[in-house]
Amino acid sequence: MAGVAPEGSQFDARQFDQKMSDLLQTDGDDVFTSYDEVYDSFDAMGLQENLLRGIYAYGFEKPSAIQQRGIVPFCKGLDVIQQAQSGTGKTATFCSGILQQLDYGIVQCQALVLAPTRELAQQIEKVMRALGDYLGVKVHACVGGTSVREDQRILQSGVHVVVGTPGRVFDMLRRQSLRPDYIKMFVLDEADEMLSRGFKDQIYDIFQLLPGKIQVGVFSATMPPEALEITRKFMNKPVRILVKRDELTLEGIKQFYVNVEKEEWKLETLCDLYETLAITQSVIFVNTRRKVDWLTDKMRSRDHTVSATHGDMDQNTRDVIMREFRSGSSRVLITTDLLARGIDVQQVSLVINYDLPTQPENYLHRIGRSGRFGRKGVAINFVTVDDERMLFDIQKFYNVVIEELPSNVADLL
Repeated sequence: MAGVAPEGSQFDARQFDQKMSDLLQTDGDDVFTSYDEVYDSFDAMGLQENLLRGIYAYGFEKPSAIQQRGIVPFCKGLDVIQQAQSGTGKTATFCSGILQQLDYGIVQCQALVLAPTRELAQQIEKVMRALGDYLGVKVHACVGGTSVREDQRILQSGVHVVVGTPGRVFDMLRRQSLRPDYIKMFVLDEADEMLSRGFKDQIYDIFQLLPGKIQVGVFSATMPPEALEITRKFMNKPVRILVKRDELTLEGIKQFYVNVEKEEWKLETLCDLYETLAITQSVIFVNTRRKVDWLTDKMRSRDHTVSATHGDMDQNTRDVIMREFRSGSSRVLITTDLLARGIDVQQVSLVINYDLPTQPENYLHRIGRSGRFGRKGVAINFVTVDDERMLFDIQKFYNVVIEELPSNVADLL
């Protein structure tokens, strides 16, 4: 993964990007074709009327950079490899491309989307459903932690699109509950994350079971060598669309740090901020599941209302908690990185990194949640003496300056 440097060395994001793009350029001729058309409006993309209705009803007005470049080539049936950071509208890009191409007269699975976590798979399912609302699309999320029998029942009754995590999807294909015969589109979302989580073999196994002629879309924030290997093996002259880190990163998100010196002073600092947090909806990130539980208990024992979610909870519990948070009945959510990519709550305008992330690129996945699509947001980083190095690395990685938190934080929200 980008961001992990050998001991004592400096990770240089620009250098890494340069290396990657050199790598891509050198054998670019036989691997990638470029696609330069940019569409400034959804209307100009030649999409079906009912898909446009869904896009506008969802609240999109103007396509983001990746949508301006990425929707049309996907709709044309081209293999695409799209590189852009979290929070830039990748999900809606491939959802639109899939919805445009489905044959709604055939209730068979025609598109398969893989994602690294259950939360992200369910998030994609929601977006796909919402955008395809006027098309009558049938979508099902196949993820671990849910009933296998229920999955089989839904798949047998017929769906157009399956979104899922690699383990459960492979299981359904192997049991022949998910029939591959009609699948014509295959999308890997957050490909870098899937590969770093060790899903490579399962992804390859799933590929083997799919029809030979299939359109492939790979979406990823970074392009590690394993992701390039996938594109070489399974894609045919893919079109590469790159939205550079520098042009989108953290625009519109004000970033601050609070010098807490010692770990044990963080709790007091958070409680001091609590009134400010509850004005709006906020997400608090910590680095371990145990710490989620610990912090939740501490906050509640001081009569602060908070919700919490992490990977050890069963799926139903997580769903209920996310529903409460989305509806606004709970204002503060404490969680870990695992769920950073699955939280897309429109109202979140404040993110607190109680713990700084362990890798610079997770910083964007966390705080990219707050000011999505031009909404303004604030991120506050708690920094102990031990964290100063990481704060420095993050600023260098994203080419940003993170300033000390002013006292009027409430006015910024």
